[in-house]
Amino acid sequence: MNAESEITRDTEGYTARHTATPRAEVAVVVIGYDDAAHVTDAVRSALAQGAAVREVVAVDDCSRDGSAGLLERLSASEPRLKVIRRRANSGGCGTPRNTGLDAVTSPYVMFLDSDDVLPPGAVDALLAAAEGAHAEVAGGLCVRRELPSGREVPWQPRLYGLHAVVPRPAQRTRLVHDTLCVNKLYRTAFLRAHGIRFPEGRFPYEDVVFTARVLAAAPRIALVPDRVYVWHVRRTDTRLSISLDRSGVENWRARTEACRQAYEVLLGAGQKELARAARAKFLDHDLRMYVRELGLRDAAYRRAWWELTRAHLAEYDADDWARNPAAPGRLIGRVVLACPEPCDLPRLRELAARPARLYPPYARTADGTPVWSDGIPQVSLEPLRARPVRALPLAVDAELRPGARGTRLRLRLHELYGRVAQAGPETVEVEWRHRDDGDVVVHGPSLTLTPCAASAASAASAASAGMQGADDAAGAGGPGGTAGPGGAAGAAETTGGTGTWSAETVVDLLALAAPGVGTWDLRLRIRFRDGASRDVTAHALTGAGLLRRRAVPSARHGVLLVQPYTTHSGALALRVAPGVRGVLSVVRTRLRRLLH
Repeated sequence: MNAESEITRDTEGYTARHTATPRAEVAVVVIGYDDAAHVTDAVRSALAQGAAVREVVAVDDCSRDGSAGLLERLSASEPRLKVIRRRANSGGCGTPRNTGLDAVTSPYVMFLDSDDVLPPGAVDALLAAAEGAHAEVAGGLCVRRELPSGREVPWQPRLYGLHAVVPRPAQRTRLVHDTLCVNKLYRTAFLRAHGIRFPEGRFPYEDVVFTARVLAAAPRIALVPDRVYVWHVRRTDTRLSISLDRSGVENWRARTEACRQAYEVLLGAGQKELARAARAKFLDHDLRMYVRELGLRDAAYRRAWWELTRAHLAEYDADDWARNPAAPGRLIGRVVLACPEPCDLPRLRELAARPARLYPPYARTADGTPVWSDGIPQVSLEPLRARPVRALPLAVDAELRPGARGTRLRLRLHELYGRVAQAGPETVEVEWRHRDDGDVVVHGPSLTLTPCAASAASAASAASAGMQGADDAAGAGGPGGTAGPGGAAGAAETTGGTGTWSAETVVDLLALAAPGVGTWDLRLRIRFRDGASRDVTAHALTGAGLLRRRAVPSARHGVLLVQPYTTHSGALALRVAPGVRGVLSVVRTRLRRLLH
């Protein structure tokens, strides 16, 4: 049966299931420890799923804050709720989940953490998919909700865009990227028949190993686009969740160990493609995430992290590195392996950004081969020659200067071994995206990038000659540009001798201030001669007068407090606070941070 017919069957099963009276088929295992503030909300969200939920098994991991008492009182009025109190704290999430799984009597089971919730209809959507497709596992979309802002970010949305059925996990290796266990419904008999359980005790990232064990058993999997889980991220809490607390190097040690075990589980089950995909996921996701944060850590952490990473990557073989060799994670991994001590951390941070930015210098060997640097020539960047321009790690600098006469944004696009001149950059479109609501976008100007007469010949030469000698392809030029959709005037030029293109425009602060106090991320789209485009972020330049908070006069608001700053990945972002109330809000926030 082909994929299209699988999707059709799943959609029909979903519709039929939602028009029928649901049967009590599902158990929801809720685990918690010292979370009296949230655990009853989690349990109620499970009970509110309706008649499809036969039982909610709440496992209290020896809490000391009265959580168990709250659950017992709730169970007195809710016969579907069963409370299990563990006598000793396990130190992790795996043991209480196993305890709950052992107590389940329903055909299907889900897992829910005490600080999260199930959105309405989650169980019905997953149960309909599982039964309609005769699947052992059904998965749906999880959203990460940042609190208190309420900003929501979908987790692995590429997997859950449509209803689909995957007869065997090896047919969709992207499944290894979704290591969560909570956005899925499992057939209880399937888990028990294959002895699939969570690692016991204090084992951070236990769901990484659990998911590998599930995939290793080759279940039939149904996927739905419905929101089935809300993952609450409370970074302001005094006690972060186990997975979010990345301040100590032991967290990284635990993550690499979980990924290593996941690989071994998949390989041991004969799932070679999934095992390779799991290693690729580590490079693309885990490694890049931690590299972006290395600048926040002290020297001792960085040395320990580097040593652990080198030991983990030393287990990779030639095939692991040969697949998609120009991918940012693989380039980062090869640099780490090539250097016994931490090196080039600012540049690695840029490459770990999303989208990736490969920052200068752009070194070559004597024969012209692109390499990471003169000091690390063994890391070749040759694969960048064949990478399409829409996927190149293009580097753009951004310099923002707020002022009473206008807030000016200056951009500079770097050459990349002649590939940029070869592709012919024509325009750069500017937009500002609201941090807490990605649907709120302020469009800036579209600037025309026009090489000056002095650089036209060298640019044409680079385009025809390919990579060799193309670092100096772009020359200097005068201003020239067009007003973009936002109506702001802009100018563009190509800088000679350095292989860069620059553009400058005025930022519409009034538009950014309209929603009130907020943070805006800069997004750029570079368009090329053949119609290709590349979406990028911009590296925030530092220096005299840059990244400083300014109070800018405003006829509408009286005053605008403007703060350009650099994100953890080095990108430019902008905080705007309009009016006296906005300024006071910023002051109160800073005071709270200082006091806590």
